[in-house]
Amino acid sequence: MPGSTGRMGVILDMYQESDIKQMVRDILRDVLSEQVSAQKQKPGKSVSAAPRDEGFVPDITAESTKEQFFVPAPADRDGYLRMKEFTPARIGVWRAGPRYNTFSMLRFRADHATAQDAVFTDVPEEVLKQHNFLCGQSMCSSRDEFITRPDLGRRLNDETRALFKKELPQNAKVLLMTGDGLSSAAVSANAADVIPSIKQGLKQQGIEIGTIPFVKYCRVGAMDEVGPLTGAEVVCLLIGERPGLVTAESMSAYMAYKPNPDKPEAWRTVVSNINRGGTPPAEAGAHIAGILKKILDAKVSGVDLNL
Repeated sequence: MPGSTGRMGVILDMYQESDIKQMVRDILRDVLSEQVSAQKQKPGKSVSAAPRDEGFVPDITAESTKEQFFVPAPADRDGYLRMKEFTPARIGVWRAGPRYNTFSMLRFRADHATAQDAVFTDVPEEVLKQHNFLCGQSMCSSRDEFITRPDLGRRLNDETRALFKKELPQNAKVLLMTGDGLSSAAVSANAADVIPSIKQGLKQQGIEIGTIPFVKYCRVGAMDEVGPLTGAEVVCLLIGERPGLVTAESMSAYMAYKPNPDKPEAWRTVVSNINRGGTPPAEAGAHIAGILKKILDAKVSGVDLNL
């Protein structure tokens, strides 16, 4: 309508920013409180959504989707719950008419935001310092370029090549490296458990791991440059997987015997889904160490390796 924009501006001017924030908090509190009340009327675990005293709405993603169930009067509740034990899929969320109910929609938006953050944020400096990573970068100069130019993410920039050539151990049996990939959260969540587990497993085989490089804006192909650069017999890259709505913290380990840019992708052996909801990091590390030993013994990797 003519003049509607002007009238809206006048209305918004009547409210201070603090008033608008309080209105949003009140609305979210009412919505989540209704979900809690509805859940308490049914047996099973409820959603812990009561707001804290300071007025902030708690993290609705803290509880696993496996533990949330909203279907009223189901024909086979026990069967439903057994099915949820085997999948994090969004089943049993119920609806409002033909649409998701409010809580389910809020959870979807929150999980989607978490996935976006994992892609578009960097690994925190304190995490890099904690593990004493030797930090380098691919040929990508920004996060946007990393997303749109995968080819540049597979190659190290000149400064990093010189740094890795000078500082990394040469001709090592196993070179362990890390990269952010498509999830910085994966490195933050898993490195502290998976790296010591790999080191311990290899140490039992008489193999020591030296300095661990970290590549920012890293694609899997970056390991093919690090291999010839250092002369490592086997390279193992720990890298963040593409996040989804189930988890944004999943990591993969790519392993290859004498990798180089001429080798096909089938030359890589992969362990994926390393996260607290998949293969636990410590357990994955022990498994990876065992595979690395097999690669060294067989002198092959990927589809040529008999596991």
